[in-house]
Amino acid sequence: MPEHRTSHDVSALFDREGRLTAIPRRPARREQLLAHLAQTLFERHRTYTEPEVNEALRTVHEDCSALRRYLVTSGHLTRTRDGSAYHRSPAA
Repeated sequence: MPEHRTSHDVSALFDREGRLTAIPRRPARREQLLAHLAQTLFERHRTYTEPEVNEALRTVHEDCSALRRYLVTSGHLTRTRDGSAYHRSPAA
């Protein structure tokens, strides 16, 4: 099984409009989704404010705070201590 999966692997999680039908409960499946979101919604070497992160995440799901938290705790996004700035992690 390949270590890095493609966006095709997560396509079943999205409806025809490109919105998430649900945030996966299974950790492995959620990790696939988070990697996909980090790669497709956030540019490397760019700083994002929390409202910008929320706006990007709302394009795929209404619970942007849960997705943002998952992205940070999984290491796909890094956040400054005061929460004022977010970056896509180099490994993402």
